[in-house]
Amino acid sequence: MKRTIRIFLLAAVLGGGSLISAQDKSGGDEAAKKKPEGPEKWEKDMQKFVGRDKATPPPENAVLFVGSSSIRMWKVDEAWPDLDTINNGFGGSQISDAIHHFDRCIAPYKNLKAIVIYAGDNDVNKGKDAARVFADFQELWAKIKKTHPGVPTIFIAIKPSTKRWDQRDIQHAANMKIAALAEKQDDLYYADIAKPMLNAAEETGQAPPADLFKDDGLHMSEKGYEMWHGVIDAELKKAGVGK
Repeated sequence: MKRTIRIFLLAAVLGGGSLISAQDKSGGDEAAKKKPEGPEKWEKDMQKFVGRDKATPPPENAVLFVGSSSIRMWKVDEAWPDLDTINNGFGGSQISDAIHHFDRCIAPYKNLKAIVIYAGDNDVNKGKDAARVFADFQELWAKIKKTHPGVPTIFIAIKPSTKRWDQRDIQHAANMKIAALAEKQDDLYYADIAKPMLNAAEETGQAPPADLFKDDGLHMSEKGYEMWHGVIDAELKKAGVGK
C-alpha cells in the first residue's frame, strides 16, 4: 500500500513539474513576444536610420526633420525639392524619445542647414502637462546647442486636431512656453501652424476643418501639409535657409 502511495506521489510531482515547466515556457514565450516599452520601442527605427545612412551617406548642408508620425509620414523631399532633406521621423514618439535616441537621430548629422522638430503631440496625449513638455524641450534644445551650435532649429507648434481636441488647452500652453523661449534665442524659431489651422475653422472655438486631416482626424492630409509648408518655409527663410 505504501509503495503504491509513493509511486502516485512521485508521478504527481513529476507531472506537476512538467506542467510548471510548460507554463514557464509559455510565459517566457509571451514575454518574448511583448513589445518593449519606453524609448527602447524605437530601436528598430534607429537601426533603420543607421542602415539607411550606411547605404547612402546623408548629404551635407541638409535640413534634418525629426519627430513623430507627422514628420515620418511627410514627403519632405517633395515639399522642399530645392533643399537636401533628411527625414528621421518615428511615429508615436515623444520629445523624451528624441532625447533618449539623440546620438542616433540628431547628433550624427553634421553641417546641417537647419533642424526641424515636430514633437509634443504624443506627450500631451500620454498625460504630460505643459510644464513637463516644455522642460523636455528645453533639455532637447540644450543638447542641440551643444552638438550643433549656431544651426537654426525650428519647432513646429503642437497641432490642434479633431481627435485630440479635448487636449487643446494643454497643447496651447506648451506651445506658448516654447514660443516665448524662441523669442529669446537667436537660433530657435517657432513655426505657428496652429494659428492658420484654427483660423480655417468655420467658427471660433471649433476644431480645424476635417479636410486638413486624414480619416483618423489626427494625421495630416495633403491639404494640411500644404498649410504647414507655408508656415515652416517662412521660418526657414527667416533663418536664411532656402530661396
